[in-house]
Amino acid sequence: MDFKYCCLKNNTEQEKIEDPVTYKIIGCAMRVHSTLGNGFQEVIYQRALAIEFRNAGISFERELEVPIYYSEEHIGTRRVDFLVENSVLVELKAVTQVDDIHLAQGLNYLVAYKLDKGFNQFWRKEPRSKTSTTPS
Repeated sequence: MDFKYCCLKNNTEQEKIEDPVTYKIIGCAMRVHSTLGNGFQEVIYQRALAIEFRNAGISFERELEVPIYYSEEHIGTRRVDFLVENSVLVELKAVTQVDDIHLAQGLNYLVAYKLDKGFNQFWRKEPRSKTSTTPS
């Protein structure tokens, strides 16, 4: 199966989070995957997931700009793909391979945004061929 998700908790461990919001998020993501499959750019999945969230009655903010602080000083901002129900961070990735850095990034965002729950949604992005041939 090419559809993958990972629930994150702010204690730096990957855990299954058992709450209704997370299950709704997973259900919406699975509907997007079953309809679109793999191979699209991240923004396509983001738009489709926003539609699914609306259809499911889930409150969310998309592309929310969140300030980042270090030692109580503002050092920049980062756009969150989704903030769901004002409590769950949802980051989307259309990648050819899921790496540890993707999970670490999600965990770092939880700390920076002072959230307890996050969700990384991965869609497989097929690598493009370096050469192409035309049929004879």
